[in-house]
Amino acid sequence: MRLAVIREQRDAEKRVAASPETIKKLTALGFTITVEAGAGAGASIADSAFEEAGATIAPDLKKTVADADVIFSVQGLEGADAGKAKKGALQLAILNPFVDKKRLSDYADAGLMAVAMEFVPRITRAQSMDVLSSQSNLAGYKAVLDAAAEYGRAFPMMMTAAGTIAPAKVMIMGVGVAGLQAIATAKRLGAIVSATDVRPSTKEQVESLGGTFVMVEDEETAAAETSGGYAKEMSDDYKAKQATLIAETIAKQDIAITTALIPGRAAPQLISEDMLKTMKPGSVIIDLAVEAGGNCALSKPGEIVEAHGVKIVGHKNVPSRLAADASQLYARNLMHYITPLVTDGALAIDFEDEIIAESLVTKDGAIVHPRLQGES
Repeated sequence: MRLAVIREQRDAEKRVAASPETIKKLTALGFTITVEAGAGAGASIADSAFEEAGATIAPDLKKTVADADVIFSVQGLEGADAGKAKKGALQLAILNPFVDKKRLSDYADAGLMAVAMEFVPRITRAQSMDVLSSQSNLAGYKAVLDAAAEYGRAFPMMMTAAGTIAPAKVMIMGVGVAGLQAIATAKRLGAIVSATDVRPSTKEQVESLGGTFVMVEDEETAAAETSGGYAKEMSDDYKAKQATLIAETIAKQDIAITTALIPGRAAPQLISEDMLKTMKPGSVIIDLAVEAGGNCALSKPGEIVEAHGVKIVGHKNVPSRLAADASQLYARNLMHYITPLVTDGALAIDFEDEIIAESLVTKDGAIVHPRLQGES
């Protein structure tokens, strides 16, 4: 069995899909591993570290993937490069399949079996494979650090001989994995934290971390969560009620961190321009959903925008800003996914298995995932 680890090509992507730790374990499973030269540079992993773990270094992408049965990547082969891999190769990556539809067609045409790791179901035996959780956890942490760096004041209360400094007030909008980590991090830094979400089940989680929960509670919130634990799109009436409540709350905040995403849909707008105008000068917004359209009206991917006295931070690919740790966790996610597919030193894929069925997007020259049918 041959496994390839490629060097990522997209801007702002510093992560790598393997670590020396996982290389050793994958080699023990029976894989012969090739890593593209420079693949780990952005995550501070030298080629020599991969070699010492048992991998071979290849000089370019073509030689890396040419004979590979399995390809590990963070964001996947670019569509034009799909033909460099052999037909039938299994690729594991974060593919953004609802948006990057043309690339799926390229994978199908090249005969790749492509797995979208973000489609791995949230079931107990797949927890160790959950890339959304592993990467969002780091994004929530980094968002608070980015906010602290941009905010012109201190986070904690400070009592000095010259007087007392009031603690920062931080609001987290969207209480998923990223939001919960943001709450915990902001509290550790000494801020007063509040949080909001459409799912009433998150109230207890917020309060357990020391935050204050803010939400509109009505009949609609009872069905605001999918079976997979994600937030659903809410009605226009509910959005109007929630917007009114948020507008009243956000005017009192120093920092807002928005994390709300809906799978397969544009990110919901949580902060309008009118709300921005009510915020205090020097306030900061960190929009973690900026690449999906943004939760804030004026956020721009890859930019820090100043409007109405407020800094709106729209860093791209926030997990990649902690590339070393993000790579380590992601590499383990991939290792845990592939390990059950190996039997007696050979790949043995059960396409009826729930994890495979939910995450496989292309096979046998076609786009096979039910949620993507007709999307090419």
